[in-house]
Order: sequence, then C-alpha cells, then structure tokens
Amino acid sequence: MHKNTAALLGVLLGLASCGPGNTATVRPNPANRKPAYFNLLGFLEQQSTLLGQRRPAVEKQVLLRDGQQETTRVQPTDWTKELQIFQQADINKPALRGLYAVDSATLPSGLVQRTYRRQPGTDHPVEQLTVVSQGNVVQDITASVAQDNPLVYSAKTVELHCQNGQLASYRVNGVQKLILFDSVRYAVRGQVL
Repeated sequence: MHKNTAALLGVLLGLASCGPGNTATVRPNPANRKPAYFNLLGFLEQQSTLLGQRRPAVEKQVLLRDGQQETTRVQPTDWTKELQIFQQADINKPALRGLYAVDSATLPSGLVQRTYRRQPGTDHPVEQLTVVSQGNVVQDITASVAQDNPLVYSAKTVELHCQNGQLASYRVNGVQKLILFDSVRYAVRGQVL
C-alpha cells in the first residue's frame, strides 16, 4: 500500500507543477515589452540601412577653432559611424524606465511633439529628448546631453531632421572642457544630398 501512496503522491506533485499556479512558466518575456520611450536606436539603425542602400553624398559644415567655417562634400559615408553620436541620446533602456517625464502635444500643424524630460535626481546624461512626428513618421529629433564630473564637462545638442521619413540633415553643437585645458566649442552640420 505504501508503494501506491508514494506513486500517487508523485503523480499529484507532477500535475501540480504543470498547473497555472506555477509562476516559473508564466514569466513575461522582457523582449516582448513595449518600449517605455522612443526607440532611438531602432530609428538610427533603420536610417543607416536606408542611407546605406541609397548611398547619397553628404555636405558637411564644420566650425573650426578660429571661428572659420569649412564645408566639404563626402561620399560614400559609413552611416552607422556617422550617426553614432546620436546614440548617446538613447533613453530607452530598462534601467531608465520611469525616470523621464513624458509630455505630448499636438502642434498647430497637426504634428505630434513628445518631450521626454529627465526627472530631478536622475543621474543620466540625457537631459531631454524631443521627437516630432506625424503618425509613425518622424520629422525631427532633438536632444540635450550633458556630462559633468571632476575631470570633464561636456554639453551638446544633437538634431536630426527628416523629410518623407528619411534623414535630410543633422547637426551637433557642443562644448567640452577637460580639467587643466581650455573649453573647446564645436559645431557640425550635415546635409544629405
């Protein structure tokens, strides 16, 4: 009789572990979660792919240290490297979930503007990210990124402008100050031709 009781107990425990009460088999997959904020990395990857297929030339304007502006035309361009600086404005990370306040407004033109502002007390370099779109088509992205520690202070504004869902121009303006060195201001503007 003890053999039957032990077998029955084993079967019942096996069935209980398969039931809906077992949370180990019902965990949500984090990869299936909807992004908390704008998926900037996905957008940049999509633009890099589109521009890599089109292979357009780029006209770049760089503000030099002496205040002079230099313009040059570049082709072909490695778009993943070219847009890499904009990845610094990414806030769509699990660790940052809930640390940015989201404001949404419809502009008079009918475009939707979403602004993600860093909450007070949050230690992350992206101060603000603004995305203007029409439906799912991005028109403009602007971000303010700053870093301040005992060795370096840097602040920059990055901008991406699109037409018909494709990158048309971009701009980076900033300042960097290393300890014991003078501040360096820089500005780069790219126009996709």
